[in-house]
Amino acid sequence: MKPEEIKKVVREGYGRIAKTSGPCCPPTSSCCGSSRPDDVSKTIGYSDEELSSVPEGANLGLGCGNPVALASLKKGETVLDLGSGPGFDCFLAANKVGKEGKVIGVDMTPDMLDRARENAKKGNYTNVEFRLGEIENLPAADNSVDAIISNCVINLAPDKRQVFKEAHRVLRSGGRLMVSDLVLTKELPDALKGSVEGYLGCISGAILKEAYLRDIKEAGFREVRIVDESHYLELLSDPGVSEFIEKFNIPQDVLKEIAKSIVSIKVQGIK
Repeated sequence: MKPEEIKKVVREGYGRIAKTSGPCCPPTSSCCGSSRPDDVSKTIGYSDEELSSVPEGANLGLGCGNPVALASLKKGETVLDLGSGPGFDCFLAANKVGKEGKVIGVDMTPDMLDRARENAKKGNYTNVEFRLGEIENLPAADNSVDAIISNCVINLAPDKRQVFKEAHRVLRSGGRLMVSDLVLTKELPDALKGSVEGYLGCISGAILKEAYLRDIKEAGFREVRIVDESHYLELLSDPGVSEFIEKFNIPQDVLKEIAKSIVSIKVQGIK
């Protein structure tokens, strides 16, 4: 698919998700529709305290890690969330930076932004702002934020190198990039390359781990390193996977191949 086609598919798909009450896309067990979002979020690093501290409906269980926990956010800092969805990580970040700090969520899906803004009102978050925009062309000024977080979103972008260039542009000197994402240890099977369902599930958009790290470094970041990594197979332990297989007609042998080639990583870099 062409870049604009990919964006259209992702925007429409996540627009539909924004109008539902729960998760509904791969790759984690959340996406199979058999688990509650909070249960899924616990398995990828969120605490009970974090889950209970955000407005109801802010967590759809769509992530693949907890970037906020690793961002070492401080009071008074400005944080930017790439692909903020209904605001889950934004609200967690807002609790960390306090009222003297600021959190900016960027998302290209209007329905997600509507939901996020409603959640902000419910939670009385006065230090959180949501902006419409694409992460390849961030609606933020140069050298304006202290930390950038993102949770299983950059793999959806057709031009990941441009995403990291934009992240580097808007960060202040010494600012941190901390993202959770899915990458490949080997190329995907042909059955999923270019798959619409795969893109909505963050699968088809994933690239090789080495290429992902190279894109971050070439954007100008230093001290780039993976701080945590988990095998995709561990994320497929939910019984709802059978629903995923049936819905998208994925053969067992192909599923096993996918499981072997995809990992969830948490990456950090410094400007």
